[in-house]
Amino acid sequence: MVEFTLPRNSVVKKGKLYKADGATNIRLFQVYRWDPDSGENPRIDSYEIDMDQCGPMVLDAILKIKNEIDSSLTFRRSCREGVCGSCAMNINGKNTLACIKAISDYQGTIKIFPLPHMSVIKDLVADMSHFFEQYASIKPWLTASSEAPADSERLQSREDRAKLDGLYECVLCASCSTSCPSYWWNSDKYLGPAILLQAYRWLADSRDDNDQERLNELDESFKLYRCHTIMNCTDTCPKGLNPAKAIAEIKKRLVERDHL
Repeated sequence: MVEFTLPRNSVVKKGKLYKADGATNIRLFQVYRWDPDSGENPRIDSYEIDMDQCGPMVLDAILKIKNEIDSSLTFRRSCREGVCGSCAMNINGKNTLACIKAISDYQGTIKIFPLPHMSVIKDLVADMSHFFEQYASIKPWLTASSEAPADSERLQSREDRAKLDGLYECVLCASCSTSCPSYWWNSDKYLGPAILLQAYRWLADSRDDNDQERLNELDESFKLYRCHTIMNCTDTCPKGLNPAKAIAEIKKRLVERDHL
């Protein structure tokens, strides 16, 4: 038998329980905690929250913990409207945005962890550096060989504009990419569903005439073809988008290009 020695901090220990004394309408939240400066193992702290004194969303409970119970809890948040993508985290085993996820959607204890398969900076804050480097690599801006009109914007027909629906709404929260097994194992080379959806957003834009260069950049065994259509990305997207379909459309365009 092979014997493995796990790193010391691979074991998550049980942490503190913060009780809501006197409250009668209580929900229990278990939250992943890790401070790299402490030298201690990660732990799971438990918080009893008085729901009569808390807003309806999971982010409201996290803010209540931060503001009233334990100010050391670290997480990202900004818009609170599902627009910025900052508060993406794993709630009861599924990636989502805490600000638009209702507490009432869950039964029993609510377990909150950072996005999986990313390095953790502290508590619920995942390191998104590599993810945004990949985003920059697809050149997520309009590229056109013609000069922009001097007295107007670049216009689209209503039909062409409609082709961007389901693409432009992505908030780059990384919920889909961090739910994808192919991205877990190959994130150094595979772009992942979020970035590929963004790549297709520019391929689908009638104002951009750089399709061939964009396709050439994506036509690589790992960048695109690690997608095995597991559909985790589409299942978990908090905005209801379909990254798997966007990836299929890129593959379709490559086939069409190669058979011209």
